[in-house]
Amino acid sequence: MLLGTVLLWALNTTVTRYVLTHGFNPLAYATTRYGCATVLFWGFTYRRERSFRIARRDLRYVAIAALMIFANQLCFVYSIDKTTAATVTLFLGTTPIFIGVIASVIGLERMGRGFWVATLVSIVGVGLVASGSGGFSGHVSGDGLAVATALTWAMYSVAITPLMRRYSPFRISSLVLAIGWVPIALVGSGQTAGQSFDFDALMWVCFAFAVVGPLFLTNILWFTSISKVGPSRASLFSNMQPAFGVAFAILLLGEGLSAWEVAGGVLILGAVLLERSRRPAVEPPGD
Repeated sequence: MLLGTVLLWALNTTVTRYVLTHGFNPLAYATTRYGCATVLFWGFTYRRERSFRIARRDLRYVAIAALMIFANQLCFVYSIDKTTAATVTLFLGTTPIFIGVIASVIGLERMGRGFWVATLVSIVGVGLVASGSGGFSGHVSGDGLAVATALTWAMYSVAITPLMRRYSPFRISSLVLAIGWVPIALVGSGQTAGQSFDFDALMWVCFAFAVVGPLFLTNILWFTSISKVGPSRASLFSNMQPAFGVAFAILLLGEGLSAWEVAGGVLILGAVLLERSRRPAVEPPGD
């Protein structure tokens, strides 16, 4: 289950890049994809729990998490649209570092010297990836949005932490997806209305995968596997996601990495491994 989850996450960036370069507008894609995923999650959760109720005191956390999902999806689809899937995958590898920084800033955790060394190393890695992905002036907007995607997912992960202590991950995912979908649909209404859905079979297979795989099935597999093997062992598998993601982009889309991007990716992965060695529990990524 863990390996399947990581492979589904890793393939998502490549699939998204494909559909966005073959006719899907970014916001139309995000709107329809999250709308379908919301329906799936609500049906699954209601059959499992028969309720979506949460305490009034927790509504603020749900609202913050939904806002972060909204921002995350805008950043994700436009980063994929403006730069390569391999580059975005490398930037998404910084998510655990961002989680640690945010937790430190708001006082949830006190970080030691090792964490801040890892943060500095990851910043250097980000700079190398950005400079190697066409130069700082080449894909600067896509690179910036990719970093923002990792940041907003980290903020979402921190926001749902108190909710996970009181509710199932499926109930939280259902509520956050539904509430977060509303502003996505509003912002993307123009693109969705003008979107032609006359796609070939491969496009619809990719779309179905993007809904069922990374958004729906991975949540079930991830949290079920964590309950069986624990977060520490699960984190070992999630460390493989950037490598798999880059491999998929190279093999399926014919993308490549410059020497600077490879060096930056190694630094980012090294920083994440250092950070995970002291804080093993992780949240699933995104997108």
